[in-house]
Amino acid sequence: MEIKYASFVVSNTDVRKCPQDGKPEYAFIGRSNVGKSSLINMLTNHAGLALTSQTPGKTQLINHFIVNGQWYLVDLPGYGYAQKGRAGREKMHNMIEDYVIHREQLINLFVLIDCRHEPQQIDLEFITYIGEHNVPFSLVFTKTDKLSHSRLNLNLAAYKAKLLESWEELPPIFLTSSMKKSGREELLEYIATINAKL
Repeated sequence: MEIKYASFVVSNTDVRKCPQDGKPEYAFIGRSNVGKSSLINMLTNHAGLALTSQTPGKTQLINHFIVNGQWYLVDLPGYGYAQKGRAGREKMHNMIEDYVIHREQLINLFVLIDCRHEPQQIDLEFITYIGEHNVPFSLVFTKTDKLSHSRLNLNLAAYKAKLLESWEELPPIFLTSSMKKSGREELLEYIATINAKL
């Protein structure tokens, strides 16, 4: 897939105010500081499309970007950021849940995982949660340039083994590096393949 253009459409906290034109949506979510904004910018080849920050928890809205006038890329708030206070965390949880569980236009949820770490409980719990609600999803391992090939394979094997303790089969898995732009073609081709079947 060639991305001819991608542009911001709307940000909001209410799933009912998301675009109502019926175009398919592909959403990206992960723990804070997983490299989500950098990945979105890399995918769209648009350096400033999603705001990047060294501060975790920067994304606090549901952000819609239109791609090629045909589908939406949706940037969701990160889960698990602790410094919002209980009320803030609950509000964020409800906003994410409303979108992920109830948004009919959501075709696939890309769950981002930092490949440098061992399986994190918060990621596993989120994956279980969306699985229980039959949300179609894929796993995107980020920052693969930060590890040696052997270490990356070890971490991936550990993650797959952990998932297979409770899953009969693994979801689609993608390996990416925003720095090296690796995984870009695979992700965009995956989206194009799904779009062709809609």
